[in-house]
Amino acid sequence: MISTSLKKQFIELVGEENYRDSSAERLVYSYDATPNFQSMPDGVIVPRSTGEVSEIVKLCNEHQVPIVPRGSGTNLCAGTCPTEGGLVLLFTHMNRILEVDEENLTVTAQPGVVTLDLIHEVESRGLFYPPDPSSMKISTIGGNINENSGGLRGLKYGVTRDYVLALVAVLPNGDIIRTGGKLAKDVAGYDLTRLFVGSEGTLCVITEATLKLVPMPETKQTMLALYQDIEAAAQSVSSIISNRIIPATLEFLDQPTLEVVEDFAKIGLPTDVKAVLLIEQDGPPEVVARDMKHMEEICLKNEAVSVQLAATEVEAEALRTARRSALSALARLKPTTILEDATVPRSEIAKMVKAINDIAERHDLKICTFGHAGDGNLHPTVATDARDLDEMERVEAAFEEIFAHAIELGGTITGEHGVGMMKAPYLEWKLGPEGINAMKMIKQSFDPNNIMNPNKVFAKESRKRVVISR
Repeated sequence: MISTSLKKQFIELVGEENYRDSSAERLVYSYDATPNFQSMPDGVIVPRSTGEVSEIVKLCNEHQVPIVPRGSGTNLCAGTCPTEGGLVLLFTHMNRILEVDEENLTVTAQPGVVTLDLIHEVESRGLFYPPDPSSMKISTIGGNINENSGGLRGLKYGVTRDYVLALVAVLPNGDIIRTGGKLAKDVAGYDLTRLFVGSEGTLCVITEATLKLVPMPETKQTMLALYQDIEAAAQSVSSIISNRIIPATLEFLDQPTLEVVEDFAKIGLPTDVKAVLLIEQDGPPEVVARDMKHMEEICLKNEAVSVQLAATEVEAEALRTARRSALSALARLKPTTILEDATVPRSEIAKMVKAINDIAERHDLKICTFGHAGDGNLHPTVATDARDLDEMERVEAAFEEIFAHAIELGGTITGEHGVGMMKAPYLEWKLGPEGINAMKMIKQSFDPNNIMNPNKVFAKESRKRVVISR
């Protein structure tokens, strides 16, 4: 798809060292963290500036070459799998924090900045960037914005979208635009900033972002509530929220997940209970103490067998790290790990957990469930083997039922992973044909040549197919 003459123009633009098309380099970027999807790009290009991105996009638009903007490839929706070939855009050179503005409480960064590096930088100044996806040690700000990433602190603080104030973006025709600003209020025209956040690289290439910061919480406390009844744990989540308490973290892990995570992390997690809630609150000391006591009482009232308070910050961080390592731990069990994120209103958590367990039993599967229970975002996960076609059929059927049940409960097919190719077959279940049509009109108006991450969001391919080409 990329002619010799076009390749020469790319090399003249970015330098030979920043254009790669060997079989090995193409293979490296033919897949992301999503199981069962793989497709070879025609080339990989590494721009050094917004100007270079603009020129690359102009050439691609002129020659109708697909573009896939890519961060660290940690997404779980096949969102950066180059299914139509074309160019993968990497941002390893555009990885600088450009400014921390302590007066306006903002940080401006390029898309290749690793999330945890940004968090550490602002925290060194007594400031706080709340979004904390489990992949934050390797995921990038650009990828977080494209997928509208969540995290353990999403219940209290919201998701990436809630912290993006301004963007520099390159449109599919190569135009460079700036949206938003360091403003508390801005209603001038359509909100393009929020439109681009979560657009999965299908509308533009983001080359710079200005993010909102907040003051660091004064203190925080962490505790584990242990249960012998999964539904009692889920009911505790609903009870905490209905009692007007919004903790910073309210995470759920069932027994199969606990066993695997403890074997992986070895920090002393209890494995003889059916479920635990990992609960954290932050803020002024008196508020934290009051909320933690009240939540302990609520958990015990809802049949928690015990509540354990982390004695030190080291112990608390070990618990948080253990929760973030759930996917890594589960991935050791079998060759294929499928982690989903069906999401329901908080009040429906108990019903959703029961439905997942019933569906797993009906399809003779072991489904480990964990996730951000406080905001209704559950991660039912199956460790399987893509070569076992019979089991894979049962896995796919189970997840279809899980998505359908989530929607019946007023939920959605994805709370934070995105649509990509993985969830595209189910998007119409959530939006209806009219909603899909409205989104397609937006896509067509921005990208008439369909060069921006094509075959995503609106793709018709089934999630169970392995896509290998070129």
